[in-house]
Amino acid sequence: MPAPAILTTVVGSYPIPDWLAAEPTRQALLDATRVVLHTQERAGIDLVCDGELYRFDVNHPETNGMIEYFLQPLDGIRSAIRFEELMAYRAKAGTRYRGKPPGVVEGPLGPGTLDLPQACATARRLAGRRLKFTLTGPHMLAKTLIDRHYGDTAALALALAGVLAEQVRHCEAEVIQVDEANLPGHPEEAEWAAEAMNLVLDAVASTPAVHLCFGNYGGQTIQQGSWDRLIGYLNALNVDHVVMETAHRPPQELYAFRELRPEIGFGLGVVDIKANQIESADEIARAIERAAEVLGPGRVRYIHPDCGFWMLKRPIADAKIAALVAGRDLYQGRAAD
Repeated sequence: MPAPAILTTVVGSYPIPDWLAAEPTRQALLDATRVVLHTQERAGIDLVCDGELYRFDVNHPETNGMIEYFLQPLDGIRSAIRFEELMAYRAKAGTRYRGKPPGVVEGPLGPGTLDLPQACATARRLAGRRLKFTLTGPHMLAKTLIDRHYGDTAALALALAGVLAEQVRHCEAEVIQVDEANLPGHPEEAEWAAEAMNLVLDAVASTPAVHLCFGNYGGQTIQQGSWDRLIGYLNALNVDHVVMETAHRPPQELYAFRELRPEIGFGLGVVDIKANQIESADEIARAIERAAEVLGPGRVRYIHPDCGFWMLKRPIADAKIAALVAGRDLYQGRAAD
């Protein structure tokens, strides 16, 4: 059976099951990952993800492990933060969504004990469909650190990109997606952010993807800005497709993506993860129809939620996952009439 013209996927994270939080053993983590993958597969999602449970850490609930997991194992980073460093960090306007930094860079970065290939291999073994493996990008990671070594955020991002590139070089999944949730609020940093991102994307042996959003902490948008200021960044990426937050954004922003290079597949956010209301199949189908009218037929290659599901309750996330497939199928049935 041929693949649908528009594929369904998730951005990455899934709500942490209560029983995993209560007893975070290795076996519980494996069982939870099976549940997350099976939930998506039963719903008919074409490209599934492990829910990013591999990075689950009860000590970092505010970021779902998307920062500390990648940084604290690295050589060259001190995780013990001194009081004066905390005070200086909290005074920075761009870090107010975090209570403390993940670490202080004191020397050249190295892989340390970070092992993304093993995390990816575990998900690949458990998945019954095409798998997407996700990681946090170098721009966002660099912006959260206190730097005492490189002296320049762009140089730090490039060093982080080198470490991440060597990791993803050994990750085997149908899609490797790199996530950036800080850049949309800082488009003036796009040039060096794209250079660092491309170091990671060029190391992907399969299909590279990039997800951008305006943040989701406590169900709130963190970054301010608009997509039209990031089109140059997107067009500079060596990427197969992009996965964009559009359901929660002003409808007119969709017109900015007319300038996206035609070789880059467009991923349309059709599920608002900042709302508990479940989208109907008709609402999702109409969102795809509108995007096709604005961007042209065949331009939308993926539909997905705006961002990860980790801040929602599981029944809500499950219903939104099922709605993705129902909406895509309804749209394709209408398109075929």
